[in-house]
Amino acid sequence: MASPGRALGVSHTALDRWVKAGDLPLAYSREGRAEVPVPALLDLYEAVEAESTAGSRRFVLAPTMASRRRAAQSLHIEEPGIHDDSSHGRARARSLAYHRAVAQRLRKPMVAEARHVLLRWREQGRIDQRYADRWEHLLARPVSEIRRALVEESQDADDLRQNSPFAGVLSEPERLRIMREAA
Repeated sequence: MASPGRALGVSHTALDRWVKAGDLPLAYSREGRAEVPVPALLDLYEAVEAESTAGSRRFVLAPTMASRRRAAQSLHIEEPGIHDDSSHGRARARSLAYHRAVAQRLRKPMVAEARHVLLRWREQGRIDQRYADRWEHLLARPVSEIRRALVEESQDADDLRQNSPFAGVLSEPERLRIMREAA
């Protein structure tokens, strides 16, 4: 398998710089090695491919990273109605802020991808059947109703967001900004 840098056409130094800047996430393997998760690399690769086919620029990775940083800066993070300073309260507030950002840009292709994620999770046994059924029912509804459900402030909605097939939809800079500023 090619290294992430080779697949994207960049050096390891550039990848390290983007990881340190918070542009790319890191996860630890079972062996304890820090690695960029494959879904994050695929997302970045697809963004770069879209940018390169849309324009005539030869080098598009750095501008793609810069546009993700700008998108993170332009996020409007509302103060959630959750006023609980416990770690659980902060997690709820962050989850709500994340899903508010998802709801703002939610489109039919994103819903289709969430259905695909949900199907994969079911096949892998990675989601409780109750939550899978609830998400499946919700994702069959019109986009406007899904948006409302994503940002609803209730215990039921909190529970559903903790098992969200929309995880990974936002870029790493956006996710990190939400983690810093929500709650």
